[in-house]
Amino acid sequence: MNAENAPGASPLPWAMLTAGREHNPHACLGLAREDGAWRLRCWLPQARTVALLLADTAQPMRCVDAAGVFEWRGELAPCAPWKLLIDEHPCFDPYAFAPEPPELALHLFNEGRNRQAYTFLGAQLATRLGICGTVFRVWAPTAERVSVIGDFNAWDGRCHPMASLGPSGVWELFLPGLAEDALYKFEIRTRAGALRVKTDPYGRAFERRPATAAKVPAPVRHAWGDTAWLARREAWDWLHAPIAVYEVHLGSWRRRADGGFLGYQELAQELVPYARELGCTHLELLPLCEHPLDESWGYQSTGYFAPTARHGTPDELRGFIDVCHQAGLGVLLDWTPGHFPEDDFALAHFDGSSLYEHEDPRLKRHPDWGTHVFNYGRKEVQSFLLSSAYYWLREFHFDGLRVDAVASMLYLDYSRQPGEWLPNRYGGRENLEAIEFLRELNVMVHSEFPGAITVAEESTAWPMVSRPVHLGGLGFSMKWNMGWMNDTLTYLRLDPIHRRYHHNRLTFGQVYAYAENFLLPLSHDEVVHGKSALLAKMPGDDWQRFANLRTLLVYQFTSPGKKLLFMGAEFGQRAEWNSQAELQWTLADFPPHAGLRHLARDLFGLYRELDELHELDFEAAGFQWSDCYDADQSVISFLRKARDGRHLLVILNFTPLPRHAYEVGVPSGRAYREILNSDSRHYGGGDLGNGGLIPTRAQGRGEFPASLSLTLPPLAGLVLRPE
Repeated sequence: MNAENAPGASPLPWAMLTAGREHNPHACLGLAREDGAWRLRCWLPQARTVALLLADTAQPMRCVDAAGVFEWRGELAPCAPWKLLIDEHPCFDPYAFAPEPPELALHLFNEGRNRQAYTFLGAQLATRLGICGTVFRVWAPTAERVSVIGDFNAWDGRCHPMASLGPSGVWELFLPGLAEDALYKFEIRTRAGALRVKTDPYGRAFERRPATAAKVPAPVRHAWGDTAWLARREAWDWLHAPIAVYEVHLGSWRRRADGGFLGYQELAQELVPYARELGCTHLELLPLCEHPLDESWGYQSTGYFAPTARHGTPDELRGFIDVCHQAGLGVLLDWTPGHFPEDDFALAHFDGSSLYEHEDPRLKRHPDWGTHVFNYGRKEVQSFLLSSAYYWLREFHFDGLRVDAVASMLYLDYSRQPGEWLPNRYGGRENLEAIEFLRELNVMVHSEFPGAITVAEESTAWPMVSRPVHLGGLGFSMKWNMGWMNDTLTYLRLDPIHRRYHHNRLTFGQVYAYAENFLLPLSHDEVVHGKSALLAKMPGDDWQRFANLRTLLVYQFTSPGKKLLFMGAEFGQRAEWNSQAELQWTLADFPPHAGLRHLARDLFGLYRELDELHELDFEAAGFQWSDCYDADQSVISFLRKARDGRHLLVILNFTPLPRHAYEVGVPSGRAYREILNSDSRHYGGGDLGNGGLIPTRAQGRGEFPASLSLTLPPLAGLVLRPE
C-alpha cells in the first residue's frame, strides 16, 4: 500500500479520476510545480510501463496507484507537449494540451443563436502546440463525467476523460495524433451513476449501419465547380419560375447487380442523366441524414450532420450535387426536425436527462412514430437544429429543404387524445416554441442562402405557412397542397360512372388555391403502406388504368402550383413502392409504360418551357375556368395564363367515353392548335383527337366571346394554344 493510501490519509488528488467522476482531469493530470520540483502525472489504466521521453532518454514514471496513475518528478520541467513511452509505444500526452474553449461560439450556442455549431462541436481536426490531432467537444450539461472512447483506446471510458467547460455544459479534450476516419463515441456517466455510450450528435461521418460509431471527419477535398449555378440561383425569381421536382429515394431508385446500394458517384453517372432526360428542374432526395434503420427511409435520423454512409463519403455526396448543378438540376433535401428516434445510442436521454427532448411525457413522445419530440424551447436545441440546416445548405450546396411533418410540430395535441397533451402558456394547442423555431429557420435560409427554398409538408389549415415572417407567416417558400392531392386521388379511384357525383373534388381546390404558395405533390407517401402504386389506384382494366394515370399527370402539370412526382410514377410502376428493392425498371421499356414515360417527359418539358404553365402558379390571375360545371360528362376546362396575357386551354375528360363536337368557350378568335393530347399513340393511347388547327367560332359560350368544337378522347387531357 502506498503512503498516500494509508487509513486516515487525505483523499488522493486523483480519487475522483479513478472513480470515473472527474469533471476537470487537467487539474490532477499533466505538469505542475509541487514541493519545489516539477511533477508530471498521467492516467493510463491500460498501461504496464510508462516513461517520460526527455531528449534521447526515457525516464521511468512511478506507478502511484494500481488503478493506472503514474508520476514523474524532476528539477527541470519538460517542454510542452511532452511525449510518453507507453509499453514501448511513443505518444504525446493529451493532458499536455489545455482546453481552448471558443468563448463567443459557446455563448451564442447557449443563446440559441449559433448557426454553425458544427464548426466547434463534435470532432474537429486541429493543430495545438504544433501537433496535429483531433479536438472533441460535446454538450452534456448534466453529466458527471464524459470520456472519448474509440478504436484508439479499446473503447475504454477510463482512458480519456474530458474537461468540463463550465456553465456552457460543453466538454472538451484534444487527442494528439488522432487522424481522420478514427472511430469514436462518448461515454457519459450520469448524475445517477449510470454509464451511457452515445454517438456524437454533431458527428459528420459514421460507420455503415448497423454499426453506429462516428468517424473523425476528413477535411473537405472536393473542389466545387458550380459557381455559375449558385450565381444564377441567387438571382432566381423562383415565384415565377418552373419548379418540377422528381422525388427520389436513393436506396431504391436503382440497385447494383448484387442488390447493394449505388454510391453517390454511380448515382451521378446514372440518376443525373436520367433526370435531365426526364426534364425535371429539381431532384428531391428523401432524408440523407445518417439513420440506423433502412425501413425508416431516413425519417428517423440519428446523424443530423452526416450523409448516410450507405452511398459513400461526404465528399462523394458533394461531387454528386456538383454534377447535378453543372447539369442544370437543383437538389432539395428532405429534412426531419420534427422528431428523432429513441435509439439508446443516439440523442435520447443523452446525458441521463431529457436533453434534446422534453421531460414531460405529454410533450416528449410522438405517439404515431414512437419517437421523441425536440424541445424547441431549449436554446441549445435551437442552435443544434439551425446548425444542421445551415450545414446542409452551406457545406453541400443543397438548393433548399423540404421540412417533414410540420403539422406535428405546430400542434401540441397532434395525434393526442384529451389529457395526453399539455396546453401552451395561454391555454392553447399551438406549440409556440416550434412556431418561433420555424420562423427563425426560414429567416436564416432566405437571408443566408439567397435563392434557396424551403417547402413545408403541412397537412392542416394553418394560415400563412408560405407567407413572410414579417407579415406574420411561418416564412416557408411553399407548402405541399395535401388537399389537392387527397381530393384528386379520391376522385380518380372512383369508377368513372360515379365521378359525376363527386365533381366538386376537381373544382373545390380553386377556392383556396392561392391562399398559399402551393406545390402539388404525388409523393412517396401515396404509394406505400397498402395504398398501392398510382397505376394500381386507377379503376378499370389495364387500358383504363393507364389512360387515367396519363390524365392525372396532365391535370397535375397544368394545374396552378409547382410540381412533385415520386420516382416510378413516370413510367407506371405497378407494384407499391418497396424501399428494399429497386424500381420495376424491367417494365419501363414496354408499352404502355414507355408511352407514359414519354408523356411525363413532354409534360415536364411543356411546364418548364411555357410561361403560361408556371409564371402565375401562385396567383389567381394565372387561372380561369372555361367550364367547371359539366359534372354530367365529368369534363373540366380552364385557361392557364402568363403575365403578358398569353394563355393555354386545358380540357380533361374523366370518363372512358369520347365526346364529339364538344363545345368550350375561349377568349380568342384565333385558331387553336392541339399541342398535347394524352391519348396520342406516342403515349400509348388510341390516337383520337384534333390534329392540326381548330378554327374558333364567333358564337360565344359562357363568359367568352368565341368557342371551339372539339373531339375529346376518352380518359384524356388536351392542351391547346392559340396560334
